Amino acid sequence: MSEVYEFLCIRCPKGCRLKVMVEEGRVTVDGYECLEGKKYGEEEVKNPKRIVTSTVRILNAKYPRLPVRTAEPVPKDKILDVINALKGVVVKAPVKRGQVIIENVAETGVDVIAERDMECVEK
Repeated sequence: MSEVYEFLCIRCPKGCRLKVMVEEGRVTVDGYECLEGKKYGEEEVKNPKRIVTSTVRILNAKYPRLPVRTAEPVPKDKILDVINALKGVVVKAPVKRGQVIIENVAETGVDVIAERDMECVEK
């Protein structure tokens, strides 16, 4: 018995329409224009992952929130755990883009990093 899935590839701006077939554990991907699309289709049926973006509170900065994201995609079933781990996080300025805010968030092996520089502002 085979299963067929249809996805819109999100790996590049082309947005290829993928048709992924799973038969006896074998995965076949059609409709991709690059190898990233093929890889995405395979991962989406085996172990879907996403980058999580959010904000955390920052003290002594021009703005009250610091944009953050996971450094790598995390399994979809861990997204809520990542979001919950970010609740209540407060950092102090200055912060540099790429700086690790949380190591190994929700035991995913992935760090949460800052998405922008935030200089310290005296208040």
